[in-house]
Amino acid sequence: MLNDPRSHGLWELTAPPAPPTAALAGSQRADVVVVGGGYTGLSAALHLAEGGADVAVLEAVDLGFGGAGRNVGLVNAGMWVMPESLVEVLGPDYGERLLDFLGNAPRAVFDLIERHGIACEAETSGTIHCAVGPKGLRELEDRAAQWQRRGAPVELLSAAQTAEKVGTSAYAGGLLDRRAGTIQPLAYARGLAHAAVSAGARIFTGSPVLSTEESGGRWTVRTPAGSVSADWIVVATDAYSSGPWARVREEQVHLPYFNFATEPLSEAARSAILPERQGVWDTRDVLSSFRFDRAGRLVFGSVGALKGVGAAVHRAWAKRALKRLFPHLGDVRFEAEWYGLIGMTSDNLPRFHKLDRNVLSFCGYNGRGIAPGTVFGRALAAHILGQVKEQDLPLPLSVPATPPFRAAKEAYYEVGAQLAHLVDSRL
Repeated sequence: MLNDPRSHGLWELTAPPAPPTAALAGSQRADVVVVGGGYTGLSAALHLAEGGADVAVLEAVDLGFGGAGRNVGLVNAGMWVMPESLVEVLGPDYGERLLDFLGNAPRAVFDLIERHGIACEAETSGTIHCAVGPKGLRELEDRAAQWQRRGAPVELLSAAQTAEKVGTSAYAGGLLDRRAGTIQPLAYARGLAHAAVSAGARIFTGSPVLSTEESGGRWTVRTPAGSVSADWIVVATDAYSSGPWARVREEQVHLPYFNFATEPLSEAARSAILPERQGVWDTRDVLSSFRFDRAGRLVFGSVGALKGVGAAVHRAWAKRALKRLFPHLGDVRFEAEWYGLIGMTSDNLPRFHKLDRNVLSFCGYNGRGIAPGTVFGRALAAHILGQVKEQDLPLPLSVPATPPFRAAKEAYYEVGAQLAHLVDSRL
């Protein structure tokens, strides 16, 4: 997108086409304007349209341009935060409600994929969180116990069991979450768009929102070449927010994350690595993740931005790390490389904002955008359609607040990841 092969990499090369769209031109009316063509916005548009609402989606660039088209493609349950820590922050009512909501979120994703026939390479064999050393194993033991007390189908794996499922003896253990899986993330976003259009939604790309104005109980949302008048606005721009809702971006610290995709591996290599096709990430502070796509490419990523000297540093590290994990691969060649930005909130939990009268937003997914974005979009639709009251939504109302030293923290993450990968010589 935007003639930048490092923005969406493999996903743009292999995703089915998006539905035909054009920029908004002239004046239109709708019941709801959805701003943002990622998982939250497209899920909201789909469920609103299925509920009988007249919906217009405004995307500044192209469908899946933000995190929806750049992420690893792990469809995980819950958040990074430990279940009990989440309840401590939100309280027992909202905390347990959110855990239940997000625990079931991967199933909602795979049900949508099946119901709408979305071609996005869905794999439902789970994900494995891998323990690096004794400290990582203690973390996974604690996480497993907390989820198991809530009846979640998670299983703590020994080092030997992890090696069998992952294909490397590098890890002290693993946590298998059978609720989870992997998808081709941009293909999923485009599939949601096709489903929304089929349900009656109108989608406009190349249509950044410049301003909004309320008059006579309705909102007018203006783009460079047109406007839409509506009763409701859904702000679904998250970490890529700008313009009238820049404060949504400003309450998040951007963490860069990159991925490299190998050429399709041989059948022998593929059979030895992730034979059940789970997606993997580990417990390191500067974590790594990997999974296969349907063609047998190994997608390997970590924290960092592929720009300036960082591109060479992270590329060299990825080759070293893969060779340590899977010595039988030899010197791998990368077919694609790309990176994006993860929006991190101060407590690593998402937010529900009422930005103005009838202007709503869920945001701050902290690297867990696929399943939460899908079900939060559905929740917004249910609320606007009058099916769910505000107090029954999965998060309490909060006000955007800019964290201190945000710019310095972002620079630290980018430079720190480069230094970590420059000197890293062990797993």
